[in-house]
Amino acid sequence: MNAGPVENHRSREEGVLVYPVYSRRSRGLSAGINLFPDRKRCSFNCPYCEVFPFKADMVFSVEALERALEKTLAWAMEGGIPVRDVCFSGNGEPTMSPRFPAALETAARIRDKLAPGAALVLITNGTGLLDGAVFETLRKAAAGPPLLDIWLKLDAGTEGWYQRMARSSLPFSELTGKIREFVRLAPVTIQTMLCAVEGKAPPPEEAAAWEKLVVELAGSGAAPDVPAASGGAGVRKVQLYGKARPAPEDPLAEALEDSYLEERAASLRAALTAGGVEISVEVFP
Repeated sequence: MNAGPVENHRSREEGVLVYPVYSRRSRGLSAGINLFPDRKRCSFNCPYCEVFPFKADMVFSVEALERALEKTLAWAMEGGIPVRDVCFSGNGEPTMSPRFPAALETAARIRDKLAPGAALVLITNGTGLLDGAVFETLRKAAAGPPLLDIWLKLDAGTEGWYQRMARSSLPFSELTGKIREFVRLAPVTIQTMLCAVEGKAPPPEEAAAWEKLVVELAGSGAAPDVPAASGGAGVRKVQLYGKARPAPEDPLAEALEDSYLEERAASLRAALTAGGVEISVEVFP
């Protein structure tokens, strides 16, 4: 590879299967995996989404993914660049792809061979949990091997803000119910985008409901039949992040002040401590 890691994800629109990117939440180089090189496919329609409209003729295949990932990791090794993670993200919701299980196995195998110190990450909006087969695939992968690190989106605590942030026909109550079930069985990282929509920040009642839900999830712990050797279950940490990249619907969604994110984080930390839960709450403006 001749190109260095990019600062944004615009290369996704060129139909690439694997793209090196500097990730603020990974704090270094992430090898992104895109299962949808032809067009965006997602169960959400978030107003802050950075994937611009595009259409390409490229077709995803596990064989092509294997070649591209090997090339990217070899390039990083040759350049002495540590790879922080191999991450499923790309042009939509990765678990919507019928090739996701095979791609996950392939990515884990190549990671183990070329970058064993890198995490294997899935950035997901959680809607795949509504499918029993996907639920079980993720549960097993999180228990390991391959010890999949699941970054699970939770942008809202109320139905109203969920509709603003996700604009999805999938019921919020059904989705959060499945998230509650999953967190009892497998470890996750909660990721929450905090931004203004149509010029308005999340209202106080939304912030309070979201905080209550996160504390509940973090305090739920593991089910009694989850083996300790699996790494347990529950919420590992919470990531609060702000809008930092351009989106096709700008300025529908806008960045909030860094101080707002810090205030929400401080409030959550206090609520977690009061509930007897000690987990990391990170802020990425």
